Amino acid sequence: MGYNHDIKIKGCKGMANFSELDRYLFGQATHYEIYRKLGAHFTDQYGIRGVCFDVWAPNAARIWVIGSFNGWDETADEMKRLEPDTMGIFELFIPGIEEGALYKYLIETKDGKRLYKADPYANYAELRPGTASAVTDIEHFKWTDEKWMEERANTKDVYAKPMAIYEVHPGSWKRHPGREDDGFYSYRDLVKYLIPYVKEMGYTHIELMGISEYPYDGSWGYQVTGYYAPTSRYGTPEDFAYFVNECHKHKISVVLDWVPAHFPKDAHGLAEFDGTCLYEYADPRKGEHPDWGTKIFDYGKNEVKNFLIGSALMWIEHYHIDGLRVDAVASMLYLDYGKQPGQWIPNKYGDNKNLEAVEFFKHVNTLILGRNPGAVMIAEESTAWPKVTGRVEDDGLNFSYKWNMGWMHDFLDYMKLDPYFRKDNHHKMTFAMSYNESEKYILVLSHDEVVHLKCSMINKMPGEMEDKFKNLMVGYAFMMGHPGKKLLFMGQEFAQLQEWSEARELDWYLLENPAHQHMQNWVKKLLHIYQKNPALYELDSSWGGFEWINANDAERSIFSFIRKSKDGKNNLLFVCNFTPVERKDYRVGVPKHKTYKLILNSEDAEFGGNGKERPVSYKSVPQECDGRPYSFAYPLPGFGVAIFRY
Repeated sequence: MGYNHDIKIKGCKGMANFSELDRYLFGQATHYEIYRKLGAHFTDQYGIRGVCFDVWAPNAARIWVIGSFNGWDETADEMKRLEPDTMGIFELFIPGIEEGALYKYLIETKDGKRLYKADPYANYAELRPGTASAVTDIEHFKWTDEKWMEERANTKDVYAKPMAIYEVHPGSWKRHPGREDDGFYSYRDLVKYLIPYVKEMGYTHIELMGISEYPYDGSWGYQVTGYYAPTSRYGTPEDFAYFVNECHKHKISVVLDWVPAHFPKDAHGLAEFDGTCLYEYADPRKGEHPDWGTKIFDYGKNEVKNFLIGSALMWIEHYHIDGLRVDAVASMLYLDYGKQPGQWIPNKYGDNKNLEAVEFFKHVNTLILGRNPGAVMIAEESTAWPKVTGRVEDDGLNFSYKWNMGWMHDFLDYMKLDPYFRKDNHHKMTFAMSYNESEKYILVLSHDEVVHLKCSMINKMPGEMEDKFKNLMVGYAFMMGHPGKKLLFMGQEFAQLQEWSEARELDWYLLENPAHQHMQNWVKKLLHIYQKNPALYELDSSWGGFEWINANDAERSIFSFIRKSKDGKNNLLFVCNFTPVERKDYRVGVPKHKTYKLILNSEDAEFGGNGKERPVSYKSVPQECDGRPYSFAYPLPGFGVAIFRY
């Protein structure tokens, strides 16, 4: 049925779609399914199929819905302001609109300006550079991941599960060659190619960057205009749901980046939405990031909090997402983040904490984790803010995990050094264990570390090319053994040479080179060892799961440690040599008189080693070493890595 002015009916369902109860809950920041009410939704009115539009714009004088269905006529479809006026909800039912129709809100401000705004609650958007919202129905996808969702809900201890995250920018993982458009892989293409790759490599999670709709490719999805819409760059909302469903079918968890910290100033977006600072703090000292050129959400305004909370809940509950990685948490927590004196306003206690943002985190994290057992909330938080993963009742923020940026910086600082100088910086690799119990950590080597002239991971390493590969291999092994969940950005697993760019696909042709293939084999082996051995993930945040054998062998730059399982079985012993010096006389101290089975040897041919066979079993003898009563000999090659199970 086409659009027909003659049967246009004001309001929805004969009465307001946005009820008195909706208004109350929205005003309290507790309307947890707000995305089912605000925005554009198909409905029937007196037997006529159409779309009900609802938008929050309390300071607007008048609003019209303009779109492809009415020829973008600016006077055809004026919205009605619902009672009470102060609530600021405008509503209109328009019959005959079909799936895919484009629309915007034309907002007339109180001072007569005309603003053309995309729908903040739209579930789909026009492909950029277009900026209109698109009418869609997200309710009809047939999920088949009931078993996965049931198991997730019954998760007793999320921290005791493995988490090896493959961080992916979908638009640049792979691209179709020779196409006139961008050649992006669609969500359905990613089902065909990304899922099998992730499965084969041994990752447990996919983290997708930049899925919420955004106008500018160069922002990587971190300057969002559509908090309720999967980006149309890769397909429809149904295509996205299909991707998540298939990930679950293959036992892969999905994490999304979520950006409640700031939003761009694009004219069609949230900035000065109804002619006033509606979504952002009005005072620019509180409402703007000078460095980023973006607006800061007003976390003290209930309707704004509800907008963000509703977005988080929609991804987790409607799209079955298993976790959100919250971007730029520190920028929300500190009023003076990225600002000079005079550019920020202290809180009521005179200090730099954003108390409203603190309350927001406590609310959203408690809510999401309480309603969705087994889901996770991950903080990208780069400071020493206390209790990021602490319980709300202990004045914590109640995140599930925190990115361990301190470990990352120390690790990279150490790895960049010429091996000769590493002995003077030995502590950089051991320091993280001194605070490991303070939070629940994820060890990250993310996209941020391979852009903006920071070099690719392989090119951070010292020495000639052969040495670079060996350095990176021993670094990855140390990371995989160190307490904390794991995250690697795409391309790092095969030693991408160039810095990452969102404008091109990864350099997959490198895998024709044996050195890159060996690196990929190495990472794959490490990931499979990680998944198969509970000692590597059950007790990540406790000294009960870790023991240094020798944390102080600075002169030789060798680290040896044990990872322990809850039941004390199948513990793992790691030995990592961070210099090219071979140690033929190396002995490693061990706590028990047992046989230690070699499960990973960096000298195997599949990793580019010399391929000489080594014994699989090593029996310890009563000979003191490293302060332990038992030990065994293991000739350790330069940059050698050995992992033993006992």
